[in-house]
Amino acid sequence: MSTPGFFDLGDRIQLTDPKGKLYSFTITADKEWHTHKGWIVHNDLIGMPEGSVVSTSAGLKFTAFKPLLADYVLSMPRGATIIYPKDAALIIGFADIHPGARVLEAGVGSGALTLSLLRAVGADGHVHSVERREEFAENATSNVANYFSGVPKNWTLTLGSLQEQVFVAPFDRIILDMLAPWECVSLASHVLRPGGVLLAYVATTTQLSTMAEAIKSDGNFTEPESSESLIRGWHHEGLAVRPQHRMIAHTGFLIQTRRMAPGVEVLQRRRRPSKGAYGVLSEE
Repeated sequence: MSTPGFFDLGDRIQLTDPKGKLYSFTITADKEWHTHKGWIVHNDLIGMPEGSVVSTSAGLKFTAFKPLLADYVLSMPRGATIIYPKDAALIIGFADIHPGARVLEAGVGSGALTLSLLRAVGADGHVHSVERREEFAENATSNVANYFSGVPKNWTLTLGSLQEQVFVAPFDRIILDMLAPWECVSLASHVLRPGGVLLAYVATTTQLSTMAEAIKSDGNFTEPESSESLIRGWHHEGLAVRPQHRMIAHTGFLIQTRRMAPGVEVLQRRRRPSKGAYGVLSEE
């Protein structure tokens, strides 16, 4: 097992050149990493602390760190569009994914969110992922295994549709990343414990609206809350401080709710709906 803060065999290393370009590889005994200006011998990296500056044989310099989870996610092979780190961070926070939690995830994709869930629940928790497409499941398994240096013991991956699964023990949290999550609201109400969180990640306002109405119609959940995140970076060079020209804008919506106690009627939110919110009313 590698020492925190130092590089060892089998560790992933991320090199950054003076222009900010990233390079990443796994430290392997007796191998060399070649560039257009010389090479770096992997053995020379072993025992070196993170944050060191390393040089190729021709003097090209790089800053060396172990990649963060966000770095790994953005560079790993994709079989499906990933949930970006900004949304994964909010999902972990809004759904209150905690150590020891039992989490059901539907729609594993490339495994980006799965990685965050597994780290959040810890060794005492468990993540049960369900994926319909075999090629996605295989790619996600590879990405998860590469990150954790093996498939974690607290992860179960099932191939098939969520509606076809039979679950015995209740879950603390359910995270849905799928085309029609509203089709699984009824199932969620049966396998989610009272007080548990149901959260869905959807891409369009139509999906958001349909999911919200499905949650309300089910009658077993609190009033759903929805949000999206927009991240804008800033450039700072002396007194020249300005927003960057590019930003990570809309990627998806998050909608979350909590499971009511069995047999308890949901208190209706007092509000006046906007004109036309539910279509044109007949005057007859």
